[in-house]
Amino acid sequence: MRELHRDNGGVLLHYLRRLTPPGSPCTAEDLLQETMLRAWRSLDQMPPGPEPQRRWLFTVARRLAIDAYRRRQRRPVEVGLAEADLAHPVNAAAETAIASLTLRRAVGELGATHRSVLLELYVHGHSIDEAAAALGIPAGTVKSRAHYAVRYLRDSLMNA
Repeated sequence: MRELHRDNGGVLLHYLRRLTPPGSPCTAEDLLQETMLRAWRSLDQMPPGPEPQRRWLFTVARRLAIDAYRRRQRRPVEVGLAEADLAHPVNAAAETAIASLTLRRAVGELGATHRSVLLELYVHGHSIDEAAAALGIPAGTVKSRAHYAVRYLRDSLMNA
């Protein structure tokens, strides 16, 4: 197995790097590792001689690369933590203050019925049934008013 990897590992890795997306060297290395693992599991089926073995390894590597490509097409794009923008904005305090003022203004613009539903649900932490009992309205009305109130607040914050 060591000889097989020594003789073919470098050229297989080069081949797999051309088959995988640029900027993802780990994918090619993973595919090489899987190719070698399959070779190890199939040593008894491996053709004799270096050239047939190399052809067999390239066929396995190509099929693994195709399978990996198909899996990437079915799944959403993965974003690593290094690529994600996790840093807080420099003006975090200013943005928080602006969002708070915008939210207060939007809550003030809500009608009393919508405001009272939000107060029961989100400030007092009541369930829908508890809020309905406290306000003396049906649970469906509580759901509807909460939905439209939250949508209005969300739109207000997005447009601010």
